Formats: sequence, C-alpha cells, structure tokens
Amino acid sequence: MARIVELNLGFFGLQLSFGLLVANTSPIFRSLGAEESELPLLWIAGPVTGMLVQPLVGALSDRTTSRFGRRTPFLAAGSVLAAASLLAMPLAPALWVAVALLWVLDTANNLALEPYRATVADRLPPDQLPRGFLVQSAFTGAAQTLAYLLPWALAALIDHRLVDANGIPLTVRIAFGAGAVITLSTILYSLLRVPEPSLSPSEREALVRLPRRPLLAEIWTALRTMPAPMRRLALPMLCQWYAMFVYWQFWLDAIARHLMGTRDPASDAYREAILLTQQLGTLYNAIAFVAALALIPLLRRWPIRTVHATCLALSGLSMLLLAEARSPTSLALAMVGIGIGWAALMGNNHALLARCLPAHRIGIYMGLFNLFIVLPMIAETVTMPLLYRHLLGSDPSQAIVMAGFIMMAGGLAIFLSGNASVSAFLRQNRKK
Repeated sequence: MARIVELNLGFFGLQLSFGLLVANTSPIFRSLGAEESELPLLWIAGPVTGMLVQPLVGALSDRTTSRFGRRTPFLAAGSVLAAASLLAMPLAPALWVAVALLWVLDTANNLALEPYRATVADRLPPDQLPRGFLVQSAFTGAAQTLAYLLPWALAALIDHRLVDANGIPLTVRIAFGAGAVITLSTILYSLLRVPEPSLSPSEREALVRLPRRPLLAEIWTALRTMPAPMRRLALPMLCQWYAMFVYWQFWLDAIARHLMGTRDPASDAYREAILLTQQLGTLYNAIAFVAALALIPLLRRWPIRTVHATCLALSGLSMLLLAEARSPTSLALAMVGIGIGWAALMGNNHALLARCLPAHRIGIYMGLFNLFIVLPMIAETVTMPLLYRHLLGSDPSQAIVMAGFIMMAGGLAIFLSGNASVSAFLRQNRKK
C-alpha cells in the first residue's frame, strides 16, 4: 500500500492543477467580463484537448521504447508545462488571454493524465486495480481540497477583496503560484521514488514486432475493436460527466444569486459567494478523500456496480438539495453526497475498465476512455447555452437541478450495465 501511495503521489500534484482550474476558471472569466451564458463555451478547452491529446499520447506511450520507460517522458513533459501555465494563468490581462492559457494548461494536464492512469494499470495485478485507482481518487479529493482551501486560507492572511487591475484577487494569484510548485515537485518525486522499470529485451522485441500503423489508423483500429465491457460504460459516463460539468460551471452563480442576492461579479456580495464556494469545495473534496479510502474495504464486500450506483444517486440527490439550499448549513449537507459521488466517479470507472484491457494496448484504451469523459463535456458545452436560456430560464439553480437528475440517471445506467458486463467478460475469459 505504501508503494501504491508513492506511485500515485504525483497524481496529487496533477489533480491540484486540475482543481485550481475547476475552482477558479469561472471566477477569473467572470472577473474579465464573461457572461454567465458564455461559460460553457469558454470551458471547451478541457474536453477538446482531452479528446485530442489523450488518445494520441496513449498510442505513442504504448509504443515508446525509451530507457526511462513508456510513460515517464510524457509525465515529465506534462508536469513542466503545467507548472509554467499555472504561473501565467491568473496574470492574464484580458479574457482572450485567459482562455488561451486555459487551452495550454489543459493540454499540459492531459499530456500527463493518461500516462498516469496507464501506469497504474501497467504495474498492478488485477486484484489490486480497485485499490490503485481508489488511491488516485483519494489523491484527487485531497488535491482538490487544497485547490479550494488555498485561496480561502490565504484570505485569512490577505484581504480577499484586494484585486489587480483586472479584478482577479491577489489570493488566487498566490494560490496558482503555490500550485505550480506542488504540481511539479510531486510528479518529479513519484518519478524518482518509484521509477518506471525499463523494458526488458523481450518486451522491447515484442513491441518492435507489433504491426506499425500511422497513429490515426492505430486509434481507429482501437475504436473498432473496443472491448464490449468498455463500450457499455459509454452511457453511464455520458450522464456522470455531463452532470459534473454543469455543476462546476453554475454552482457559483447559483449560490451568488439565490443566497447572496447578486448577479454582479464586481460586487462584494459576489466575492463573498466565491469565498463560500471555496469553503464548500474544500469540504466536498475532503469528503471525497475520506470516501475513496472507505470504498477500498467496502468493495471487498459489495459488488462495485451496486456501490458505484449508490454513490452516484447520493450525488444527484445532493445536487437537488444544493439548488434549494438557502443557508450555509444546508449547503454543507449537500457537499457530503457530492463528495461521495466524486470519489466514486474518479476511482470506480477506471477500475471497471482496466480489468478488461489487453496489456499491450492499455495506454491507447485509457486514452480513448477519456473520450467517454470529454464527449459529454463537449455535448454539454454545445447544448447548455440553448437549454440555459430557453428551458431553464437563465437560472443557474435550475441548471443544478437538471444536473442532479442526470447524475441519478447515470447511477441507474451503471447499475443495469456496468459491472455485470465486466463480470461476464471475465467469466468468459476464465472459461477459455
């Protein structure tokens, strides 16, 4: 377990980078003049870069024969680029610059994310895969707790109303600088402390003997021959990630409008709402950290399908509670279910996937599995501006309600199809 923790410590730094984006992208965009209805389109960098970068990196890392290992070169490059982008993001002088930096930072994060997922699948035996991915989920919760906590904690030392000429709080700028240092140092620590073993001569020879296709042809072949259990995860993933993207984009404005009574991002009340969401984000991610560790022994007793579906249902119900909350206490209660769902979402899906992948193609299938995350995000980006104006009455609370119902639908879908499909696949292979 200690080695699994050390192996995944760099995932903490990587998720801190993602967490700072999730916690601060909308406030930065709104401070630089973006409208509420524009937020989904401005967030499109994450899903698009994930869709393009991760499958390509997966295919490349599967066939890499570097003496440092297959995944290490990509992890190192991603960590350096992510740290540099984190330093630059809160210094953006205009909205278009912040959007451009978001594209660069998301590219860097995705350059490292897929190899990290593949590393766990490469190096752990099947019976330890749930543990490995749930440790990653725990680090996700811990990292994003810190991402929300940093500006909030800094506000105890520095007046959070101090902003630069563009309206970006000084606390956010300091938090991004600290995040850059932590991201780079933790990933490098993991790479040095638990180095990826070099390929043996037989493994290198086996890679050389594999048919060499152009990268796009390799990705297309993998798509056509995708294992059936992986294909059946598409619908549950669509529901889960569409709902989470809506939640991240609109929960700040839902709280600002219905609890603080403001729609003006330049007002003191709106900055108080930002501070409150940082506190609540700290809470739900801390709960996700604890929940991910608690799920490890729980999955020894109960089917992963049942546990995962229950967690998603709790998350959906908590989003409904959040939309109706009118006090900090009820908001804090909603964070419990959202934190449990977030822990399950980050760990269980990849545990379900990894057991059905061929060993020599783990990288590319982990990269393609990211399509099950980013395509729902792109779908949300395209559809939400229309739904927000014409169906939801431009009310961010109604957007959160819709997200809650979609998340519960994802729980039902995983209960009906997810783990049963994987189990059938494993039983079939055992018989063979």
